[in-house]
Amino acid sequence: MSTASVTAMVCGLLATAIGFRPELVVWMLLTPAAVLLATVDLAAHRLPDVLTLPFAAAALLLLAIAAMLPGSDGSWTSALLGSLVLGTCYFALFFLSKGFGFGDVKLAFALGAVLGWYGWGIVLAGTLAGYLFGALYGIGLMLVGRADRTSRIPFGPFLLTGTLASVLLGSHAL
Repeated sequence: MSTASVTAMVCGLLATAIGFRPELVVWMLLTPAAVLLATVDLAAHRLPDVLTLPFAAAALLLLAIAAMLPGSDGSWTSALLGSLVLGTCYFALFFLSKGFGFGDVKLAFALGAVLGWYGWGIVLAGTLAGYLFGALYGIGLMLVGRADRTSRIPFGPFLLTGTLASVLLGSHAL
């Protein structure tokens, strides 16, 4: 499936779930970058600064604008705090674990903002969903003999997929 097809499919899911609210524009603007990040990480096992840092800044800036518009259903304060908390937690995990790359840490700042928009329950759900998706992928690789317990997998796509699943959930919870 092409990157453009995946981007269109994700945008369609988001539009269907969220409806005409200001944050929909934010999700539509962030989705192409998110799909590109997942594609690059899958191909190169890297989340480059040239993508992750602007992605984090854009998420916070665009959500700040959305929060000022009538009809928005999230909280910019929670988005900012979600960004700081998730990014800080991943920074700590980076030093405590050999399983995280520093690109995952930088990506966590953006994803914390996106998840935080809908509240702390969604931050937790999105984080856990990313771990679950990554674990299922890793287990699948081990079952077919393509990996062992020490193998490294690109984690960004699973963080992004967990975030998408929880944004879809969060948009219905409000």
